[in-house]
Amino acid sequence: MSLAAYGADDPFSEQPGHLPPQLPRLRREELLADAVSSARFLLGKVLIRDDGGVRLAARIVETEAYAGPEDRASHARAGRTPRTAVMFGPPGHAYVYLVYGLHHCLNVVCGPEGEAAAVLIRAVEPLAGVARMRERRGPSGGPDLRLAAGPARTCQALGIERELSGLDLLSDERLWLTHDPACAVTAEDILSGPRIGVDYAGPDWGSRLWRFGLAGSAALSKPFEGPR
Repeated sequence: MSLAAYGADDPFSEQPGHLPPQLPRLRREELLADAVSSARFLLGKVLIRDDGGVRLAARIVETEAYAGPEDRASHARAGRTPRTAVMFGPPGHAYVYLVYGLHHCLNVVCGPEGEAAAVLIRAVEPLAGVARMRERRGPSGGPDLRLAAGPARTCQALGIERELSGLDLLSDERLWLTHDPACAVTAEDILSGPRIGVDYAGPDWGSRLWRFGLAGSAALSKPFEGPR
């Protein structure tokens, strides 16, 4: 597995909406699996953002899985609401929400339509457009590899807000997901641990090892403790 950023031959710096053939967008059928499988699958994939004509790209290095209404840590636990309706739709769409009315968080809807499963993007590793990400994060952004080391930092660095909730991440030209042939993730590369900040879900749901990260990445939001 390679975690190195691209140099002068950056394949993510093409014009918005266009990708070289070796960087295909994800397909809907690849996100039909359950939330846990999808959370592991999305590690190493790349988020690309057209930020006013500036191409931003970042590799996904940390995720959390959220199941449907039965998951007491999921927003879907209250059923379908105007805010969560996108979670009940087809996979591959973005579910963006605000935390404490301040910070945006990006989720990728997964699983069969109607199940309301989603994967929270907890951290990404900048690959292209780092100057714009640093501009968005401000003077407190930290080192380049830490600019998006957290779900709120990811959205701030990439300019992701609630207006993008419901966007199709597999076909839209503002924000989309691609494969990255330079990052072949294996089971041995994946760390796992409890989801963060979900103690309210009770000991059953709160203790599930549904947070996943790429071993060796400096962009993880928090360290993983214990065995893989």
